[in-house]
Amino acid sequence: MSDKPMRGRVLSRMLLLLVLLAAVGALIYGWNDYTRFGATPLNVARQGDSIDISRGSSFKGIVGELRERGLSKANPWYWRLLAEQMRVAGKLHAGEYAIEPGLTPRQLLANMAAGKVLQRNFTIVDGWTFAELRQALTRAEKLNHDSAGLDNAAIMQKIGAGGEAPEGRFLPETYAYVKGDSDLDILRRAHAAMVKTLAELWAGRAKDLPLATPYDALILASIVEKETGLPAERARIAGVFVRRLQDHMLLQTDPSVIYGMGARYAGNIRKSDLTTDTPYNTYTRPGLPPTPIALPGKPAIEAALHPAAGDALYFVARGDGGHVFSSSLEEHNRNVDCYQRKHCR
Repeated sequence: MSDKPMRGRVLSRMLLLLVLLAAVGALIYGWNDYTRFGATPLNVARQGDSIDISRGSSFKGIVGELRERGLSKANPWYWRLLAEQMRVAGKLHAGEYAIEPGLTPRQLLANMAAGKVLQRNFTIVDGWTFAELRQALTRAEKLNHDSAGLDNAAIMQKIGAGGEAPEGRFLPETYAYVKGDSDLDILRRAHAAMVKTLAELWAGRAKDLPLATPYDALILASIVEKETGLPAERARIAGVFVRRLQDHMLLQTDPSVIYGMGARYAGNIRKSDLTTDTPYNTYTRPGLPPTPIALPGKPAIEAALHPAAGDALYFVARGDGGHVFSSSLEEHNRNVDCYQRKHCR
């Protein structure tokens, strides 16, 4: 029997084996390449990047945008296989997602499946006026500015606080939001936080305060907030004003006068400003001003409701952020001469 057919069969089997080995090798390479894809970070060029998935976007469209932006060069089928393997295909939520350095395709799909959208923070700063708060909201990124064009009264009506003066009504704090949230949402939350905080602190207030309502406490706290930025001084400042209220003395606080001047204030307060009557001039009108003059933080409210004991009725700025306290007008006048007029004796 000729060995030619046998050699042909051997060659055929060897060829088949080579084909099978090549196929297995290709499968192994493909699987390893796919595995590397799922664990390899995306091509993120800068910090703080994001991808915005609109409602109704297809999986193909999402992958297409990732490839178009150069975030991924992988075969689209890798993305589809990974989504099927993770059992999230068809379950990706619309929204804005963070694309940070080190983020892998697997992590991105997990975030999208969980609806872990990108959160931003907006901070209300202690001592801001409501006007300053509104200005800051206009600069917040990815926030719907639904309050634009509304006056203060309309804003308060929109957030469920109609009839309230807005000044002082919003708790300085950091509030998280996502793309598509409204500035009215933040104001609503900050207002609710102030209502809750003020009620809790009012319930634990010191006894015999000359404050009839929580709103009185809010007004006093706003004055304390504007008078000092030093935590150690807040309760002492509050103590001075509480004693002046108890003794029926004029509060004579410059920040309140400045607030009442509005746009007329040009950076300096003059003697004529102290004698020009406005509802907020505490040199010409007794008691507390009609509304807060700023947004007081929680520490300032605590100080107003727990003023430090003592006999000081006056204070003057030292020029270094702190104040010198005195119990008599004579001593106070000497301190004014020394620290403001630089005529120390």
